[in-house]
Amino acid sequence: MRPAGQGEASARGTTMEGDCLSCIKYLMFVFNFLIFLGGSFLLGVGVWVLVDPTGFREIVAANPLLFTGVYIILGMGGMLFLLGFLGCCGAIRENKCLLLFFFMLILLIFLAELAAAILAFIFREHLTREYFTKELKSHYHGYNNSDVFTSTWNAIMTTFDCCGVNSPEDFKDSLFRLINQNHMVPEACCQRILQNGERVYSSQEQCLSGNMMFRNNKGCYSAVVDYFELYIYVAGAMAIVVLTIELFAMVFAMCLFRGIQ
Repeated sequence: MRPAGQGEASARGTTMEGDCLSCIKYLMFVFNFLIFLGGSFLLGVGVWVLVDPTGFREIVAANPLLFTGVYIILGMGGMLFLLGFLGCCGAIRENKCLLLFFFMLILLIFLAELAAAILAFIFREHLTREYFTKELKSHYHGYNNSDVFTSTWNAIMTTFDCCGVNSPEDFKDSLFRLINQNHMVPEACCQRILQNGERVYSSQEQCLSGNMMFRNNKGCYSAVVDYFELYIYVAGAMAIVVLTIELFAMVFAMCLFRGIQ
C-alpha cells in the first residue's frame, strides 16, 4: 500500500503538471490569436489595395517596388493567418494532429530562414559594387523591357532617381553604349519633374546626349543603401525577434503535444 505522504506528493506533482500545461495551452492560444489577427489585417490590406476602386491600385502598379510589396504583404498575411489558425485550434482543442502540423510548419519556415541566411553569407561577394558594375556593363540593354535584367534596372533607376551602380560613368565601355551609340546614358537616368500631376522628363534630349544638368548623377548602390539603411537594422532586429518567437512556439507546441493524454 502506498504511503499517504507519497500519494499526496504524487497528487501535487500531477496538479502542478496539469496547471503548467494549462498555462502553456492558454499562452499558446493568446499568442496564436494575435498572429491570426495580424495575418488577417495584412490580408485585408493587400486585398484592399488590389481591388480598391478609388485609383490606389494604379498608383501601386506604377511603382514596381510597391507592386511587389503588395504581394509580399499578401503572402506574409496568408502564412500568418494559417499559422495562427492552426495554433489556436490545436491549443484550445488539444488536438495533437493540428499541433504536430503547426510544429512542422514552423520548423520548415525556421529551416528556410536559416538556409537563406547561410546562402546570403556564402554569396555575400555578389553584393559588392564591383559585381553589380560588371553585371550592368555586360547585360544591360537600355530599352529592351522584355529582358528581365534590363527592366529591373530601369525600375530601380526610375524609382530611386539614380544612374548606374556608382555613377553615369558606369555606362562607358558597356553593352548599352554598343547598342545605343548616340546615347551617353539610358532614358531611365534622366531627371523628371512634376507637371500636371505627372512626372515627365525635364529635357530628355539634353540628358541622353550627356548633359549633367538633366540627368541623375547619384549611383544606385548608394541611393538604395541610403534609402534602406534604417530598415536594414530594423529588419535585422525583427529577424532575431521572429527566430526567437519561432523557437518558443516550437517548444510550447511540442510540450503541449507531449502533455496531451
